[in-house]
Amino acid sequence: MKEELESAVEVPFGVAAAAVVAAAVVILGAKMGLVLWWKPRRMENHFLRQGIGGPRYRFFIGNFKELVSMMAAASSHPMPKFSHNILPRVLSFYHHWKKIYGSTFLIWFGPIARVAVSDPDMIREIFITNSHLYEKNEAHPLVKQLEGDGLLTLNGPKWALHRKIISPTFHSDNIKLLIPLIEEIIVEMVQKWSSMAEETTLGGVEIDVFDSFQTLTEDVITKTAFGCSYEDGKAIFKLQTQQMILASEAFQKVFIPGYRFLPTRTNMKSWKLEKEIKKSLIKLIEGRKRNFEKNWAINEKGPKDLLGLMIQASISVHDIVEECKSFFFAGKQTTSNLLTWTTVLLAMHPQWQILARHEVFTICGPRALPSPDDVSKFKILSMILNESLRLYPPTVATIRRANADMELGGRMIPRGTEFLIPILAVHHDQTIWGNDASEFNPERFSDGVSRAGNHPVGFIPFGLGVRNCIGQNLAILEAKLAMVIILQRLSFRLAPTYQHAPTVLMLLYPQYGAPILFEKIPLN
Repeated sequence: MKEELESAVEVPFGVAAAAVVAAAVVILGAKMGLVLWWKPRRMENHFLRQGIGGPRYRFFIGNFKELVSMMAAASSHPMPKFSHNILPRVLSFYHHWKKIYGSTFLIWFGPIARVAVSDPDMIREIFITNSHLYEKNEAHPLVKQLEGDGLLTLNGPKWALHRKIISPTFHSDNIKLLIPLIEEIIVEMVQKWSSMAEETTLGGVEIDVFDSFQTLTEDVITKTAFGCSYEDGKAIFKLQTQQMILASEAFQKVFIPGYRFLPTRTNMKSWKLEKEIKKSLIKLIEGRKRNFEKNWAINEKGPKDLLGLMIQASISVHDIVEECKSFFFAGKQTTSNLLTWTTVLLAMHPQWQILARHEVFTICGPRALPSPDDVSKFKILSMILNESLRLYPPTVATIRRANADMELGGRMIPRGTEFLIPILAVHHDQTIWGNDASEFNPERFSDGVSRAGNHPVGFIPFGLGVRNCIGQNLAILEAKLAMVIILQRLSFRLAPTYQHAPTVLMLLYPQYGAPILFEKIPLN
């Protein structure tokens, strides 16, 4: 009797459990259908009614398959050596779809919709006029690990606080105090190159400047922004390079929410790298803290370093770690890429190398290091650096997200819509820069940046508005000093092994390196 009663109870309970599971599956399926099908279709129709078309959304993957395929095909072979028409190679998907749908169109990164916007008036509204309505989007988890949860990704009051605390590091007066230290590091590198050039009888020494400039900027960052030696930061840079490869690989796959928590081989490697970077940074921070009082007193009239300012402001160790990640990554990549492409351009266009060298000799002679007052006098070199940033901007695109329903360009934009701003396309736009937009012509900057193109928002290598790159003045200063000292001592041209292949690995870089032949300039 007892067994019959237990059996009678178990049957309804089993049926109820199965019903609960079935209901959960139905609810989950409905939510997935809502997110992966109904919402994208509704968004697609909303923009189509307003004249914004684009490649059709495909369930779950969006346009990801076509996008990755186009990018892979474009990077499968080098470009003509002296061509600067790099948009079809670097942002092949944008170049292709723009020809079909116009300059403003809808593209799908999985179920995430992004409106590609290259119209400078709309970009000005996003970055300046109504910047408070557009925020940084949530970065891919692997990208966020690499860049850190600092100024690059923060929003709102916390971003404003950190920006205020960090800004003194990059004030012009403080940067001028860093010039002797930066010059010392650059001279050491160039003297090494000069010695190698003297020892060769083969018409110059071949150096991959992409690798050399990475090492240079690593050294400058660790000494100027963190008050420590290159060896202290070397391990962190090495780990971040491995992280950057993982993050770049992630862009070739559709993002699946929650996937980052699974113990896959990639995730476990990422977790290990993250742990090692955090450990190294905490060691660096704790060492700086121990010597803070003594060092701050000694260097009270000297340059303010980034780490010292954050410690003085009593920011949490976690927040300092995240900001350090940002500056180790962004500070290195932006400046090293600028130096690499500027050197390549001057090697391709020797007439401008001659003009720049003549200016350097006129201002500070064949060996004297430029003084802080000299830096602002290099007009031709400034024109060259700006043209390098125009043709080969370190960041080729950026993303913003609408945090409210709004109107943009006469269209109604729903909250949560993301915008893809293809900086590279804006910089190569013939309506802004003329028919020679894809040609190297520093002369266009002879009257300054504001008059270089047909629109003041046509040149945005460091972003725009309140969220522009906080370290841009330091990056330009470092690039200018490096080019001055190189031009004083060495002449250079492309090595026979050079292959012109700009591509994207988080930022714009030379796919096969940048081998350059250097020869020493004899003193008269």
